[in-house]
Amino acid sequence: MAGGHIAKPRSVIANGAGAVMLCRMGWTIADIETFLAVLEAGSISGAAARADLSKSVVSKRISDFEAALGVPLFLRHAGRITPTDTAHDLAERLRPALSELIAATEGAAGAQAELRGRLQIAAPMSFGIRHLGPVIAGFARAHPGLEIVLDYDDQLTDLGRAGFDVGLRIGLMKDSTLMVRRLCEDPRALVASPDYLSQHGAITRPEDLRGHEIIGYRNARLAEIWPFGGDIPLPRPGRITANNGEAMRDLATGGAGLALLPLFIVHDAIRDGRLVRLLPDLPQQPLPVNIVWPPVRPMPRKLRLFIDHVTDAFADDPPWQRGL
Repeated sequence: MAGGHIAKPRSVIANGAGAVMLCRMGWTIADIETFLAVLEAGSISGAAARADLSKSVVSKRISDFEAALGVPLFLRHAGRITPTDTAHDLAERLRPALSELIAATEGAAGAQAELRGRLQIAAPMSFGIRHLGPVIAGFARAHPGLEIVLDYDDQLTDLGRAGFDVGLRIGLMKDSTLMVRRLCEDPRALVASPDYLSQHGAITRPEDLRGHEIIGYRNARLAEIWPFGGDIPLPRPGRITANNGEAMRDLATGGAGLALLPLFIVHDAIRDGRLVRLLPDLPQQPLPVNIVWPPVRPMPRKLRLFIDHVTDAFADDPPWQRGL
């Protein structure tokens, strides 16, 4: 598909003298894919590295695409490129169109055809590293012709604008145009190390929380993620803050304070006694774990099969919740 060529229809253009001439300008599917790759990577060099192409090839494709369209898509300055508003608007229209084109060709090839192309996946770092990797590896083994790009980041990403086909989201979904399928639910665990509790006092009642510090999470305020209701006192903010759940777990294991984390991050530390789960009987609203994707019609076969594969992998009780 990358080598496909689509020519624009013949058009009439007036030159500066008022004369009229006819021209035919064309672009390729490779030009579109390269344009979207540069927009996603934020640089020529980044897109070239991902596609295993030289920077000169990527740069020429972008220049050819701009020439075919007759509008600048990127502003160049001091070795950097900045997408124009036109580039963002064009990408919003091209991504679903390209997906539909791929789906059409896949449909013509038949349901048994080998998956081809690229699948780009975004997921939170801790969940991805601890629980998603083997699931994706299984999908990759089943579809050796498919290129998979995996991006772990705890910050929420605009999937459509960043060029991702699918993502994992943990927590309540805010207003969103994304399509959603529930994978499982996971409770949060309030934890501390045995050494911390021996030095600072046991926590057997909600009232005991007032005398303790909690490790902060940079991506959300404690009040926003506190799952136990407003009548349960919040521990006071500590002097340590981190932007990743596993880092917070390690800090708590080292006695730096309490930590509020999803069970999927701390289950092994609770099992082996490095952390103690505090007030486990407090009722709470568990965290939903969802697979999400931008609405695309028709849905590409690679996306549908991946969503089904991940859903099946978490269909039973999550393994980290068993026995806790």
